[in-house]
Amino acid sequence: MNSQMKRGTLEMCALSIICRGDCYGYEIVNRISGCMEMTEGTIYPLMKRLRDSDLIDSYIVESPEGPARKYYKITEKGIQELGRLVSEWKEFEVSIDKLLKGEYGNDNEQ
Repeated sequence: MNSQMKRGTLEMCALSIICRGDCYGYEIVNRISGCMEMTEGTIYPLMKRLRDSDLIDSYIVESPEGPARKYYKITEKGIQELGRLVSEWKEFEVSIDKLLKGEYGNDNEQ
């Protein structure tokens, strides 16, 4: 998938995953990787931006089997932003589908 297309959707994808339940970074990467190629190096700067924007919070959970993990949880502001992003995505998807089918939205141009 084109890196520009991917970059534009990662925030929405990460918020969607976290909205379904608190997750740690590697878990988010694994879930997104099921749909598109992604590395751990991509997720942590994104998580920092989301935290700095108050869309997510984080907390540490100690692990008896290894190092402590930082978990992320969505905030109320994050839930609202996810709703906005999903709405924009759906509008974009409909517009692009019409364009690909030759429906340009202006009957005079066809």
